[in-house]
Amino acid sequence: MSAIVGKKLGMTRVFTEEGVAVPVTVIEATPNKVTAIRRADRDGYDAVQLAALPMDAERMTKAEAGHLKKAGARGMKTLVEFRDVDLTSDRADAPEEAPSDAAEDGPSDEAASSDVKVGDEVTVASFEPGERVKVSAVSIGKGFQGTIKRHNFGRGPETHGSHNVRAPGSVGASADPARVFKGVRMPGQMGARRVTQRGAEVVEVDAERNLLLIRGSVPGGRNATVEVRSDG
Repeated sequence: MSAIVGKKLGMTRVFTEEGVAVPVTVIEATPNKVTAIRRADRDGYDAVQLAALPMDAERMTKAEAGHLKKAGARGMKTLVEFRDVDLTSDRADAPEEAPSDAAEDGPSDEAASSDVKVGDEVTVASFEPGERVKVSAVSIGKGFQGTIKRHNFGRGPETHGSHNVRAPGSVGASADPARVFKGVRMPGQMGARRVTQRGAEVVEVDAERNLLLIRGSVPGGRNATVEVRSDG
């Protein structure tokens, strides 16, 4: 399973060789650093931790900077762990030897995976056009909304003196049980929650500019942090 963390730039369209316009979402995924490898015998689960989205190292705490330093990285904004991964890494920029303080917590993480090691880089080149992926991000927040917009309810009549145009109507029972059950669809906060879209198709991979073009829309607003991994 390939995986990477990037930033959603927006939407545009590209044309196929037949001249068909395809709407795509552009995701910028600069090279991710492998900062940790979780192992079942030590951590209780198997996973690979990636650091992404460069930022000013001076804005990080000493603990955060120290964790990234062990992997030869500095100034990364986001840390994400992926389980059941089989990453293809670029070891050209990986450190030649592990720092001396990296082995203080026990066995080296490099022995946990034969394919990826701490300090390796993961790029968009690990994806291929036509591949199916799933994209996760925090959806756009829409604030407090009523039942018509939030749950696609129908409205009431607007004539003959009706006062129930956009109101939700009755939501409770009578004397027994005399309360409103949990889970009733009512007005409330809409959006601003983690969403995973499956079955998205990679249309184009631009390794030189670190761009992934995915067919259609994906969760999240502009500049949102998105996680892309193989769907399967």
